[in-house]
Amino acid sequence: MSSFWVYFAARPLFWIIVTIATFLFTSWLNRRVGGTPLLHPVLVALSLIIVFLQLTGTDYDTYFSGAQFIHFLLGPATVALAVPLYDHFERVKKMLLPLLVACFCGALTASLSVILVAWLMGASEGTLLSLAPKSVTSPIAIGIAEKIGGYPSLAAGLVLITGAIGCLVAPPLFRLLKIEDDAVKGFTLGLSSHGFGTAYAFEFSTLAGAFAGLAMGMTGLLTAFLVPLLVRMLGLG
Repeated sequence: MSSFWVYFAARPLFWIIVTIATFLFTSWLNRRVGGTPLLHPVLVALSLIIVFLQLTGTDYDTYFSGAQFIHFLLGPATVALAVPLYDHFERVKKMLLPLLVACFCGALTASLSVILVAWLMGASEGTLLSLAPKSVTSPIAIGIAEKIGGYPSLAAGLVLITGAIGCLVAPPLFRLLKIEDDAVKGFTLGLSSHGFGTAYAFEFSTLAGAFAGLAMGMTGLLTAFLVPLLVRMLGLG
């Protein structure tokens, strides 16, 4: 039995099946509990796979070598967000200046506020540098953390937590502020909650999803320039 496991676990197809099956299960579970962001399929699937790898004594490199095809699909999936954006391109052009201003203010506030709060709570410098890019999508956050001297793995985990919290807080906040425009909802979710928020925005409408995808891309680009400058100004790194 042990020999069979060693042989089977080394097959790339096995880890693809594990990843897809886990995500399908967690998606079903999330629907059963009413779609709460606290049990977001990505977060729950991530936790289950980590437990499974620990129980089977499988290292991450072995898992990733098998599941890397799914990682490859992240690129085409991101590019595909341009399709709904193109459908609403005329509205984007009319709102371009307000969107740029909102994105700049949002990206700056997201990075600066989390650094100041963590600093006041006594966080180490490495933690501060890992927190700074927490509001952008994981690949960009990891790259920024590496550049400024943070912990890439910690940054990736904080990105997931940020996305889940953003999706949890956004609906009651929209109701409190009486925000009805799907473009505003989508842009807010994409700016503050990156990929999680973008996926959630599509549950409102394709318009919300288009603006969320736009915000996610713009925020990632601005944050990549802003955070290193902010870190130097604050004397970190």
